[in-house]
Amino acid sequence: MSETQAGTGGAAGDVVVLGGGVIGLTTAVILAERGMHVRVWSAQPPGETTSAVAGGLIWPYRIEPEKQALDWAVRSFRHFSWLAEQPPTTGVRLVRGRMPGSTPPPEWTALTGSPPRAPLVDMPSYLRYLAGRFESAGGRWEQRTARSLSEAAAAAPTVVNCAGLGARELVPDPAVRAVRGQLVVVENPGIEEWYVAVNDSATETTYILPQPYGVVLGGTAEDGAEQREPDPATAAAIVRRCAAVHPELATATVLEHRVGLRPFRPSVRLEAQRVPDGRGGTSLCVHNYGHGGAGVTVSWGCAVDAARLVGPP
Repeated sequence: MSETQAGTGGAAGDVVVLGGGVIGLTTAVILAERGMHVRVWSAQPPGETTSAVAGGLIWPYRIEPEKQALDWAVRSFRHFSWLAEQPPTTGVRLVRGRMPGSTPPPEWTALTGSPPRAPLVDMPSYLRYLAGRFESAGGRWEQRTARSLSEAAAAAPTVVNCAGLGARELVPDPAVRAVRGQLVVVENPGIEEWYVAVNDSATETTYILPQPYGVVLGGTAEDGAEQREPDPATAAAIVRRCAAVHPELATATVLEHRVGLRPFRPSVRLEAQRVPDGRGGTSLCVHNYGHGGAGVTVSWGCAVDAARLVGPP
């Protein structure tokens, strides 16, 4: 293949990753550590992406296809367990908890044990860790928004699309839609274990996740809603549900309200295609988006599979 056919915007080992959330950063880390020259284009710094809002419990949630997602999650679980044994700057801990009324698949139970012990990720710290690991591998982050896949293809012979909700307009892909999540962070009154219960309502869950900065209380799953401002009535309902489990949470000082828009798709898109580079040639584009509420949980498994589609440096 000639240089023009491959894309004239860079050398053969150059990659542009679109999206600086957990999916984009994890994929960028793997590619950079394989010796590729990787740039991440993102409109926001990692700490301002949707990933920074996530509660951080490694557990499959609102992602399809279920069987494939479980494989990604199992592989990611093993890497997060390894990270939990590294210095605390990774932001990952192994924490015990309970999930009443839920029967995980046997592959997951084999990992978590009974009672469950799963990785719990302090997302702000973890995103800083990923960004540092990426930069240490020679990667470069750029505050930049691609207006099209062709714009990115003009800059590098390989593009990895990890744009999350942004893929709806970027690709464009009308199958991507927002699932709004709201949570409340309160001072920790002494809770050490996580708790998750799926309510009868598809729009609500009850979860209590102790983090170093407080306890994350949740949550909601409002399909198609895109309001980014916290709703006071929703916040009050979240606290009431969580206080029914731990009464001391009813009077805990509220530290923060958070809202995130999960990038849901009926099925995660993880595949490769050729896209025009704007110069009469094409570049390889690997899509890795649509992970719903399980982006953190499946991030390493998906990133490895995306890197395989990219190929060797």
